[in-house]
Amino acid sequence: MITSNDNNDAKLTHVVSSLQNIAAAVVKASQHGGLRSVLQEIARTASVLVGARYSALGIPDGYGGFRHFLVNGVTEEEFAAVPHTPQGKGLLGVIMREHQSLPVDNIHTHPRSAGFPPNHPNMTTLLGVPIEIGQHLFGLLYLSDKHDGHPFTEEDQRLIETLASYAALAIAGVQLSEQQSRLSILEERERIGMELHDSVIQSLYAVGMELQLIRLSSSEAELLDNPLHNLDAVISDIRRYIMNLKSADAQRITIRQGLTAVFDRLHIPPDLTVEIDVANEYPPLDAPTFDAVCLILSEVASNAIRHAHATRIQVSVFRDGRTFTMEVEDNGIGFDTNVVRRNGLGLANIRRRAELHG
Repeated sequence: MITSNDNNDAKLTHVVSSLQNIAAAVVKASQHGGLRSVLQEIARTASVLVGARYSALGIPDGYGGFRHFLVNGVTEEEFAAVPHTPQGKGLLGVIMREHQSLPVDNIHTHPRSAGFPPNHPNMTTLLGVPIEIGQHLFGLLYLSDKHDGHPFTEEDQRLIETLASYAALAIAGVQLSEQQSRLSILEERERIGMELHDSVIQSLYAVGMELQLIRLSSSEAELLDNPLHNLDAVISDIRRYIMNLKSADAQRITIRQGLTAVFDRLHIPPDLTVEIDVANEYPPLDAPTFDAVCLILSEVASNAIRHAHATRIQVSVFRDGRTFTMEVEDNGIGFDTNVVRRNGLGLANIRRRAELHG
């Protein structure tokens, strides 16, 4: 006869096994795959733990959206068919803002639901749980539609909350490891750049000066023309290499991170809401174009804040092949286009920057 104690022991064994899977995933990801591998494993384990058909794990970007959003139970084709990743609205946003677990028996009838975008898989039930340590929110776990067709139970919620506590430590550990790795790379690049500039280039300059002196006093000076030319080319190559080391740092961040940094550098009034919507995870642009995009956004956002007195700015980014589009909308008072053509507001500079890289 199977007793309730036997059932509880089996469930406890299942929970311990799941936590061990997360621990193993953290070790493996920190050695190979990085943060995304950990997030994917946490989402997968959450599904298995409570028998959910779908699960997702999102890392907030601080502006109402998600920096990372990993899903389980959806094919790549189904995920690609949805026009944009979740934007932190509706029920997902409730959990993000309130830092409270939320079980929902029917997403469609819930008063705070924002519905689904086109081509989104149909889902009925939801269990959302914040991944946090104290008041620091690391991410959010979302589960939908159990295989048995039943709503999520209080026991399901407790299990996922236990998993979320462990996941917070896992995510924090991997993020710290990646930050240390990035810092080491930046420090090494800085060291190499300084050594090339302060030692190698200066030595080459000294050699060049000696050759110039020999050239001035030699009867066959033309024989040194080619070596001097080659030496200048080597110095130029090294300078270019140093610049590439610096520009490579900019290319390591995503477009979303770069645009977010623009607002971090501006003086943002406390009543201003900023939303940054990047439809997909895009690879970085080349450094000059990326810098131009950030400068354009800085000018536009500054105008919206200082002149239009906007309280909401939304930035949308789309990239299709070689075409890059950035849309910036605000709820400010607007301006007279005739006055702008005469007095500027920086729009001429914006147009020139776009034309240079378009």
